[in-house]
Amino acid sequence: MTKPRALITGITGMVGSHLAEYLIEHTDWDVYGLCRWRSPLNNLEALVPRINRGDRIRLLYGDLRDTLSIQQAVRQAQPDYVFHLAAQSFPRTSFDAPLDTLETNVQGTVRVLDALKDHARDAVIHVCSSSEVFGRVPREKLPIDEDCSFHPASPYAISKVGTDLVGRYYAEAFGMTTLITRMFTHTGPRRGDVFAESSFAKQIALIEADLIEPVVKVGNLNSLRTIADVRDAVRAYHALVTVDPVAGACYNIGGTYSCSVGQILDTLIGFSPRGNAIRVEEDPDRLRPIDADLQVPDTRRFKAHTGWEPQIPFERTMRDLLDYWRGEVSRRGDSFLVR
Repeated sequence: MTKPRALITGITGMVGSHLAEYLIEHTDWDVYGLCRWRSPLNNLEALVPRINRGDRIRLLYGDLRDTLSIQQAVRQAQPDYVFHLAAQSFPRTSFDAPLDTLETNVQGTVRVLDALKDHARDAVIHVCSSSEVFGRVPREKLPIDEDCSFHPASPYAISKVGTDLVGRYYAEAFGMTTLITRMFTHTGPRRGDVFAESSFAKQIALIEADLIEPVVKVGNLNSLRTIADVRDAVRAYHALVTVDPVAGACYNIGGTYSCSVGQILDTLIGFSPRGNAIRVEEDPDRLRPIDADLQVPDTRRFKAHTGWEPQIPFERTMRDLLDYWRGEVSRRGDSFLVR
């Protein structure tokens, strides 16, 4: 009997790499990962030996802006399960590159779903939207449920509204089993340094190594966030496609620990032996023109459907994130930009 096949777009990212590891360890599926030829493979380091041996995991090269490459990748993978994670995923960057963000995220999702319609119509497909679609939510509407209206606060968020609606459209128009997630803040090892909490951890690691002055540069510290661990997130994504998937369904997914961005910073500084010497300075370049400042999810629908619960506490997530950056700084020294 042929083993199931999974296709992960964006496999080299934080979530994609953790998801690949989870599927290799907890299923018998073969895993196909879509990435750009120039994507760094650092996050896949633990899987490279398997990739080299062709042992249950294979990389396919393509770009969300290139229709033919996406069609070819889907034909090669012939997936039973798809996790569409690839995106221009940095909200702050989207203010500088809005058209690139819209093309990559909206048109890119259309390319992926159209290729699946032609070559793997029966696949169970996870379309990764974002909690950013809700944007500026009034406090009286917290926690945010799936029926909350969209009020996107960045070009990235607007692109994810498009992604969200495209996913639902392919379910309704073509009978495809697309499922949409609006994942709230999730972090941990391998988190990109353009995101606030990872930037803090990276700067602290550089300070501990005496590579920069003991100053952490920050943006808006007042935004409220609910934090989940990336390793809990990938368990949720596996449950999404395997526990009675409902075509066109959308779910909020997130953690249970809510705090301000400033409290995240305080936690990370508190883990550092240099904490008492670290100063905090606001950097105007780190402020968004508009901020989605109340991101607290109602996740009851997803939990009731799948039985999933987050397991990793906030403090462990933050310690592991800081330890990840300590390891990266130890390996690469002062070759990092301070972002």
